[in-house]
Amino acid sequence: MRILLIIFAAVFLAGCASDTYKSISAEDTQEMLKDSSVKIIDVRTPEEFASGHIPEAELMPLQNFDELLFEFDKEKTYIIVCRSGNRSAEASALLSRNELNGYIICQAECSPGILN
Repeated sequence: MRILLIIFAAVFLAGCASDTYKSISAEDTQEMLKDSSVKIIDVRTPEEFASGHIPEAELMPLQNFDELLFEFDKEKTYIIVCRSGNRSAEASALLSRNELNGYIICQAECSPGILN
């Protein structure tokens, strides 16, 4: 019985680890923005977005994110941003689970210097 429980846990954890996204630096973000096929998605609240955001960013609050999945193109690269990296990680995992791969988290350290 214990062996079955261990096997189940290993399979479950392997499935959870399949999210395909990575963190990038502010410098990498700025370099990627030179490519017109890269799109920035800000998953913060409208109030946070209004207080300062990356000029090219489109607001898609995490609260509504799953309703907006149809707007994503599998051929594009997306940089997902938020204040701390937690919401962007959640949004990126949601994209990955919906077979939308290649999305990148820009952690909180990316925000200084590229915010409007």
